[in-house]
Amino acid sequence: MELQQYVRVLKRGWLTLVLAVVVTVGAAAALVALLPATYEAETRIYVAVEDAEAYDLSQRSIYSQELVRSFVELARSSAVLGPVVEDLELEDTPRELAEQITVAAQTGTVILEVTVADEDPQRAAAIATSMTAALDDVVQGLTTSTEGDGNVTLTAVEEPFVPDAPSFPQPISILGLGLLAGLAIGIVILALREVLDTKVRSEQDITEVTDQAVLGGVQFDRELQKGRLIAQADVGSPLTESFSTLGTNLQFLAVGQSARSFVVTSSIEAEGKSSVAVNLAISLRAAGHRVLLVDADLRRPMAAQMLGLEGAVGLTDVLSGRVELPDVIQFWGPDNLEMLPAGTVPPNPIELLGSEAMEELVAALQREYEIIIFDAPPLLPVSDARVLGALCSGVLLVVAVGRVHKPQLQKAIEAMRIVDVTLFGVVPTMLPPKAVDGYSTPYRQQVGVVPR
Repeated sequence: MELQQYVRVLKRGWLTLVLAVVVTVGAAAALVALLPATYEAETRIYVAVEDAEAYDLSQRSIYSQELVRSFVELARSSAVLGPVVEDLELEDTPRELAEQITVAAQTGTVILEVTVADEDPQRAAAIATSMTAALDDVVQGLTTSTEGDGNVTLTAVEEPFVPDAPSFPQPISILGLGLLAGLAIGIVILALREVLDTKVRSEQDITEVTDQAVLGGVQFDRELQKGRLIAQADVGSPLTESFSTLGTNLQFLAVGQSARSFVVTSSIEAEGKSSVAVNLAISLRAAGHRVLLVDADLRRPMAAQMLGLEGAVGLTDVLSGRVELPDVIQFWGPDNLEMLPAGTVPPNPIELLGSEAMEELVAALQREYEIIIFDAPPLLPVSDARVLGALCSGVLLVVAVGRVHKPQLQKAIEAMRIVDVTLFGVVPTMLPPKAVDGYSTPYRQQVGVVPR
């Protein structure tokens, strides 16, 4: 992945990252609040052998170090801790008290380090103090001098003090770990989502699949999904402007042809291809072009219904020779947009669309109209759009952001390439409102249109 892709992933998933951090930091804060505070008191004990006659200085030092290693275990024994429990009248048993105590010997020295952890800071200091005396009593009892034996003395070189702050939990450290854990978890989630989530979610995702021009973007509009028409939208609204931009860009496609016929389709169903086809035709007619909208979706025709026109008789009836074309052309709106409904739904749609009669009809329409817009079924479920696309100037592929998956888009584009159908470009739909302004200028630049 390039740096821009990482930035895009972070921008798209910043909320996930923030939520992960909030959850982990919140959990860390709850942990700090729930865990009992523990205080640590420390003391250091110097061990010495007092018998110059029995040992020289070097031997005494080595002997003392050996004793210190032994005293590490001795200090946590019941022989030492039993008297401490009695002295301080503790409720813990010597075995339980041993779990609160850490004893270590500094390497190469004769110093014992004793650390006592307790929920009460004063009790922690008292235990450390009592341990020094108890350990000295036990050691003296074990090493009482007889003839030639050395005397061992224990001296506290650092008296324990009452700690004023708990050693655990440490809020700053735990919260810091929570923050780092949240960032790590958030980044892992974003990485997994980037790998596992194959949906098209932006223009960048589309450009990863195809280098075809992005002709215009249509923002998400609930009413548009229900069949809203731009004639019913406010003049200058983002919805009206998006179809105006798309219509302007189409004028630069198939340059040199006297008639331009465009098949509007999608990879899968429910991507908004019928809404795009109908509203595009309305926009082009409003711009002064002679436009014919043909409902060529002979499986689930929607265009006539969206315009509120009768669609019982239309394209299929013309192809079968039951009616003449002028008799089934209908007019809609103040600009008299011409529309050819689908007609009777046939049992063999693909055979009709690939017939010689359909080829002749397309040729006749191209002689009569400046622009013909065909609303065709999706590419992946059926082959109708590919067959029709071979008869027309080319195809406009509608891509619903957040619905279609990249492999589906790739498969749809490949299906057109195999049959040598011209793909003029893609039209993203269901875009978030903020993306509309950012989309308009690049689209115009891609097809050479000067921004208005």
